[in-house]
Amino acid sequence: MSLPRLKDRLLALARFGALPGGGVTRMCWSPPYEQARAWLLGEAKTAGLATWVDPAGNVFGGLGADRVSPDAPVVLTGSHIDTVPEGGILDGALGVMAGLECLHTIREAAIRPARPLAVAAWSDEEGRYGSLFGSRAFCGRLDPAAIPSMAAVDGDRLVEAMGRAGFDAHRAPEAAAPPGGVAAYVELHIEQGARLEEAGIPIGVVETIVGARRARVVFHGQADHAGTTPMERRRDAFLGAADYALKARELVISRGGARAVTNFGVVHVHPGASNIVPGRAELVHEIRDPDAAVLERLARDCEALAREVAAARGLTVELRPISATTPAPCAPRVQETIEAACAALGLASRRLYSAAGHDAQNLAGVTDAGMIFIPSRGGRSHRVDEMSDWDAIERGANVLLHTLLRLAA
Repeated sequence: MSLPRLKDRLLALARFGALPGGGVTRMCWSPPYEQARAWLLGEAKTAGLATWVDPAGNVFGGLGADRVSPDAPVVLTGSHIDTVPEGGILDGALGVMAGLECLHTIREAAIRPARPLAVAAWSDEEGRYGSLFGSRAFCGRLDPAAIPSMAAVDGDRLVEAMGRAGFDAHRAPEAAAPPGGVAAYVELHIEQGARLEEAGIPIGVVETIVGARRARVVFHGQADHAGTTPMERRRDAFLGAADYALKARELVISRGGARAVTNFGVVHVHPGASNIVPGRAELVHEIRDPDAAVLERLARDCEALAREVAAARGLTVELRPISATTPAPCAPRVQETIEAACAALGLASRRLYSAAGHDAQNLAGVTDAGMIFIPSRGGRSHRVDEMSDWDAIERGANVLLHTLLRLAA
């Protein structure tokens, strides 16, 4: 594969939604995202690939295929090109650009694998409107009844966001691939953690991918004058939310084990004035774990905790599920194929679990799926200084190339 060409494409993609101080904000369905989608389609055509976009907004480039069909099951690779706010240039983008480069290289070399190949850019992996939205639709896991209520934390509704981009959200379930249409799926990604870098291992072979639960936890109290209401009479919704956040963190640490993590990334207080006791406080609570039973137990325990905190402080609480993804094991066949590719290239590898969610966990429900990790500098991700060394990127792309060729042989 051509590292200069891959580097040029990664840096070109980074211009869409680029931030003045580095990094990028390119959320799905936004104008920068739609500009990036159009650019990606052009690059795939330049690489000699057939292109198509499905009703969920997923972008495909095919080599030997112009659609997904059980008549000629495709070996699929890819990732996503949307980002978190103030994110880096590699999360997701690496898997799409490296997949495109692999197919470009195969076409240039006039190699004719037995199976067709395709690269995908899945929509809204980061879950602004719905976690792993595009791959969920592709894998037939999107609930049509949920579409009208799907919205970002700022209230922007999916139906309206997709409409602005020229898509009909209600047609997204039509993106479901026909059974037997995908022969295998493999995704290249930065690790987004420090395990590989600290161990000096160039390639990670993912064994399983964590599941995640996200929910809005809304505490209701009583808005009152912040100066005249005695402290003992206040029903402060924010203090209930803060109490819950601290106790939920300790609960996950004490009952979840070493692999469980939790986060509160969104907090809204209403009415939001310094001289008013908060009458309403909303948190977005996320829990992750690679074990489905542990994840279910923690979600159940946190729900009970929220009710206990509310009762103790004279509040009421609502728990509104946002999304739920299931931990997914990667296919032994794909893991072994990645390891064989590493051995052929003289690269050490290590099996590990993914502490982040990925589209591969949806694909694992419809085909043999796996993931390749490369080290992240300092383990940094979901921040503007996220990066991997270019040598690491080249190694990862070459492992992906050899893995795809073996899976398509």
